[in-house]
Amino acid sequence: MELRALSRLAAPAVAALLALTTGCTGETVQGRPGASGLRDPYFPRAGNGGYQVDHYALDLDYDPADGQLRGTAVITARAEQALSSFNLDFSGLQVEGVTVQGAGARYNRTGTELTVRPAEDLEKGEVFRTRVDYSGKPKSLTDPDGAKEGWIATDDGAVAVGEPVGSMTWFPGNHHPADKAAYDITITVPRGYEAVSNGELRSRTEDADGRTVFAWHSPEPMASYLATAAVGRYRVTTGRTPTGTGLYSVVAPGEEAADTGPLARLPEMVDWSAGRFGPYPFATAGAIVVPAGTLTYALETQGRPVYSGAPKDAELVVHELAHQWFGNSVSPKSWKDIWLNEGFATYAEWLWAEDHGGPSAQQHFEAFLSGDTDVDKDAGVDWYAFPPASPPGPEEITAAPVYYRGAMVLHRIRQEVGDEKFFALVRGWAADHRHGNASTADFTAYAEEKTGRDLKKVWDVWLYGKDRPKQGPK
Repeated sequence: MELRALSRLAAPAVAALLALTTGCTGETVQGRPGASGLRDPYFPRAGNGGYQVDHYALDLDYDPADGQLRGTAVITARAEQALSSFNLDFSGLQVEGVTVQGAGARYNRTGTELTVRPAEDLEKGEVFRTRVDYSGKPKSLTDPDGAKEGWIATDDGAVAVGEPVGSMTWFPGNHHPADKAAYDITITVPRGYEAVSNGELRSRTEDADGRTVFAWHSPEPMASYLATAAVGRYRVTTGRTPTGTGLYSVVAPGEEAADTGPLARLPEMVDWSAGRFGPYPFATAGAIVVPAGTLTYALETQGRPVYSGAPKDAELVVHELAHQWFGNSVSPKSWKDIWLNEGFATYAEWLWAEDHGGPSAQQHFEAFLSGDTDVDKDAGVDWYAFPPASPPGPEEITAAPVYYRGAMVLHRIRQEVGDEKFFALVRGWAADHRHGNASTADFTAYAEEKTGRDLKKVWDVWLYGKDRPKQGPK
């Protein structure tokens, strides 16, 4: 990503909630409710316990004329405990019906929690399918840092962005990065509109009413905050990088500068990144350029980052591209680990400059220490306000220390171990944790194991230290 109270239940809702706590037949309930949150340190209600999702099949029908979305979500998951009920994160839209294993299920909504009570308890280890039918006019959410996310209307369509929890505004699910899944997203739109999502376009057909149906397939695991759906009168371009990675990009009307700006170098950037970080982790790369002003940030939606207007800086494109390795393929175990996303992506910017005639990573590092904005325009920010591994609260997880001090942590490792071991570490981290999740503790242990060096001083001073770090060795 680019640097950026529950009400009292009414009587009928109480009755429905009570129904959830009793068996459907009077027999003894064998399972127990899954947790309604994963106790993330910054978003404790995000995600749900008791199951892991394997696959989402989303069937969406959207009409930009009235802003109405009709959806069906089929969620295939595995029970990690015997379940009498479980929760899905879902915001705003009206639920029209829920089934589990093909049988009607009782459900109740409280805030952003959709609690589902299957007709029969689920056994531990059981693979089960939940279908949720829903409709309405989706709305955006406001993040703790003031940014908008979720389903956001544009002049001629909409775009969905989900960091950290906005995806629950357009489909129900287990919305925490610790639960990654494969996706199939089908979007039906009026004739003349394009609909783009993650992964590969499997088909583009017309239905009986003359509307266009786009079927997108993402077999690689994806955190829900990286899922996207964009509808508009986009211009589509396709192609391949010099080494063969497929490209699929869409550009909104009025954003033709994308054709000659930094995005024109995307094929080169993909292959350069693969040279630095290892094989590109997904089937396709590309971009979604929505009208300028739609968002106040860019987001690394998996395989196809979203840009608000044609990007003007190559560094921004490199940053969002680097996230495909760091954040998307290797995802954080909790939102406290987000510096692993942003620190790596920011350091990728420094490496791009180093390899393309700009300041070296060492010069960027020194510029932040001295506040030299001639070398790096961002060097004057308060990058030392807090340790990157311990943001003070959810409103700070996209603040400057997470990005710049996070990148400086990586450069300090490079200073300590030398280029050969450092770049082997970077590539190894991306390869060994490919399509998985990792924490800060995982990274610090991995770095010491792979480099054979005791890096405790780096962690104590740069990653966790509360004081402003001082110059390290050159």
